[in-house]
Amino acid sequence: MTHTTTEPATLSPAPSASVLDEHARGWRKTFWQAALVLAVIFVASWYVDLLDFRTLANGVPAIGTLLGESLPPDFTNAMDWVSPLIDTLAMSIAGTAIAVAVSVPLAFLAARNTSPHPAVFHITRTVLNGLRSVPELIMGIIFVAAVGFGALPGVLALGLHSIGMVGKFFAEAIEHVDAAPVEAADAAGATRLQVLWHAVLPQVLPQFADVSIYRWEYNFRASTVMGMVGAGGIGFELMGSLRIMQYQEVSAILIVILMMVTMVDSLSGHLRKKFK
Repeated sequence: MTHTTTEPATLSPAPSASVLDEHARGWRKTFWQAALVLAVIFVASWYVDLLDFRTLANGVPAIGTLLGESLPPDFTNAMDWVSPLIDTLAMSIAGTAIAVAVSVPLAFLAARNTSPHPAVFHITRTVLNGLRSVPELIMGIIFVAAVGFGALPGVLALGLHSIGMVGKFFAEAIEHVDAAPVEAADAAGATRLQVLWHAVLPQVLPQFADVSIYRWEYNFRASTVMGMVGAGGIGFELMGSLRIMQYQEVSAILIVILMMVTMVDSLSGHLRKKFK
């Protein structure tokens, strides 16, 4: 009678140990990243005196006095603000239209999957970055000096600045299109322009519409500031009231601007739902 002896199987380390170690390393990495971000925020806040609570406390009475002088709002000249409000609305619409019209062709040149050459891609991206880097307020000052006071410099400033942002979003939308329709159009013998028109553009039109509506909403808010540099609109009336320290009228204009912004926000939200 033979007896067979079996050696005990060696126990492999529990796989959960490596998973727990990896999880712990992930938490430590996240902790140090969050600590670094908080440290940067703390240093920046200290540098701009945001943590100087004594100065902040001394400013509270002045803010209270200013608020007291702003009440009640004075709507005596409300009818004089109708035309500047229309100017502001027209500036935002025209500026957004310029941005969208110019951004569509630039976006195809600035997208990696549709740009005809890497050099064209980098040049177009640089142009978009340059337009986006200059604030619309600075552009407004430049165009006021170039073409004079009125709504025109505001439209040009809003339009050029918006090209940089709208073109970037359009290009990113083009880069994320589904490649299958593009490949099918290429296989069918379509030209490059036909591929863009029939395979790429239908996929990105909803994103284009959404970005355009959002940008119009933003441009309406920005156009209220354009008036402060002489580019017309309701901002010009606001700046005039501030200069003569008519704070009750200032508060009334701010209420009117808030009402208009709320209406534009509601309309833009309704339009976005239509294009979904």
